[in-house]
Amino acid sequence: MRLTIFWERMADHFGASYADSFARDHVMTELGGRTVRDALDAGWEAKDVWRAVCAAVDVPADKR
Repeated sequence: MRLTIFWERMADHFGASYADSFARDHVMTELGGRTVRDALDAGWEAKDVWRAVCAAVDVPADKR
């Protein structure tokens, strides 16, 4: 998954403003105690980060 697609999905689910806030501020156990931005900066694949977000916040199946 490309980062542009990842960020589009984040904005679609959370809204454009909150997607960035969630990515910067929400520490997720699914990402090893990292935020979305930290995980991406550490080299995690965008698809793996998206899957973690989906699991953590119950993204509907049709948006996964």
